[in-house]
Amino acid sequence: MKPMVRVLLIVAGVVALLGMMIGGTYNGLVGSDQKVQAQWGQVQNVYQRRLDLIPNLVSTVKGAAGFEKSTYIAVAEARSKAQGALQTAGANPGSDPTKLAQVQQTQGELSSALGRLMVVVENYPDLKATANFRDLQEQLEGTENRITVERMRFNESAQEFNAKRQSFPTTLVAGMFGARFAVKSYFQADAGAQTAPKVDFSN
Repeated sequence: MKPMVRVLLIVAGVVALLGMMIGGTYNGLVGSDQKVQAQWGQVQNVYQRRLDLIPNLVSTVKGAAGFEKSTYIAVAEARSKAQGALQTAGANPGSDPTKLAQVQQTQGELSSALGRLMVVVENYPDLKATANFRDLQEQLEGTENRITVERMRFNESAQEFNAKRQSFPTTLVAGMFGARFAVKSYFQADAGAQTAPKVDFSN
C-alpha cells in the first residue's frame, strides 16, 4: 500500500471517529435537553391547573361574601400576569434565565394575592363550610403540592443536563452549537415561588 494511501486512510479513520464521537455527544445533549423541556411541560400543566381553578374560587367567594373590590382585582391582575409569563416563556425557558425568572416572579405574586384572599375568607365561616368551597380548597391544595414536586423535578433534570453539558469533552461539542445547548437555569428557593398560599380553612 502506498504511503499516501495509508495516510489518507488514517486521516479518514480519525475523521470518522471524531464524527461518531461528536454525533454521539450531540445526541446525548439533545436527549437531556428534551428531558428538561418535557419536565417544563409538567410545570406548565400544574401552573395552568392553578390558573384554571382561580376563577371558580373567586366566583364562589364572591357569591357568598361581600369582599372589597380591591381583593378581587389584585387576584385577577396577578393571575393575568402569571398567565402571560407562562405564554411568553416558550417551550424551553430553562435556557433563558430572564424568562424563567419572570415566570417565577409572577407565580410568586399570584401566590401572595391568593394568600390575601384566603385571609379575608377566614372571616366567613359559613363560606368555609360549603361543599363547593371545600372541594375547591382540596383541588387547590393538591395543585400547590404538585407545583412543588414538578419544580423540584425540573431542577433535577436541569442539573442533570448541566452536569453533562459542562463535562469534558461534551462542553467542547456543546460550544460548537452556541445557544442551542445553553446552561439551564433553576427555580430558586425564594418565598414567592416556593411557598404555597395558605389554603387550610379547617381551623
